[in-house]
Amino acid sequence: MSDIVTYETRGRVALITLNRPDARNAINGDVAEGLEAAIDQMEGDDDVWVGVLQANTEGQKRPVFCAGADLKAINSGDAGRLNTERGGFAGFVYRERKKPVIVAIDGLATAGGCEITLAADLVVATTQSAFGLAEVKRNLVAGAGGLFRLPRAIGQAAAMEAILTGEPIPAERAYSLGLVSRLVEPGEATNEALRLAEQITTSAPMAVWESRKVVLASAYEDDETLKKMTNSAMGKVMASDDLKEGLTAFIEKRPPQWTGR
Repeated sequence: MSDIVTYETRGRVALITLNRPDARNAINGDVAEGLEAAIDQMEGDDDVWVGVLQANTEGQKRPVFCAGADLKAINSGDAGRLNTERGGFAGFVYRERKKPVIVAIDGLATAGGCEITLAADLVVATTQSAFGLAEVKRNLVAGAGGLFRLPRAIGQAAAMEAILTGEPIPAERAYSLGLVSRLVEPGEATNEALRLAEQITTSAPMAVWESRKVVLASAYEDDETLKKMTNSAMGKVMASDDLKEGLTAFIEKRPPQWTGR
């Protein structure tokens, strides 16, 4: 793992950090490859059940989680490396995975940075954060999922205004619209995201992963397909070793010891 994207574990939680604060954590080829590699490591580790994605904002006058694509990389002819084959932009926005990722935002998430946020499963943000898709101000479009994920997250009217004006959405409004799950004071985003991740790890991992899959599909699949997916998810968890553990722990009035199998 490179220094530009760092990876560490905190118990059952993977903590992934965008570590390019001097460039406002803009995405170049190295960041995209590093982030995809971090997700691969998280997905491949049976001892990790949830991920938290944060950004290093040290030394910045105004904290920026991610400013989107690195325009210098694009100008130098390196635009192709900002996308990976499996993950799309930043190696993340279209990356299929089974484990949930919580993004911790303490500052501005704009353009591709907002699209990374929208590709996560849960958002924890501070009151000094903001979310924007400013591409129209540069005769561009949000090409990494923002045009369809933002309306799903906050509704068409609010998303249309944000996208067509290019103006950022303040954290408080993003929270009221449902984009942000938990709103905290500046400096507390990662701590709160880790607390949320730990809370998730007290649940059965297979049940969490299967439930996540159906919730995500609810945005575009019809009810009949979702019923089949739900039945399939139920079948998997009912056939798992953790089913007996969950029932036994309930009867014995003790915390369950999940295995993920």
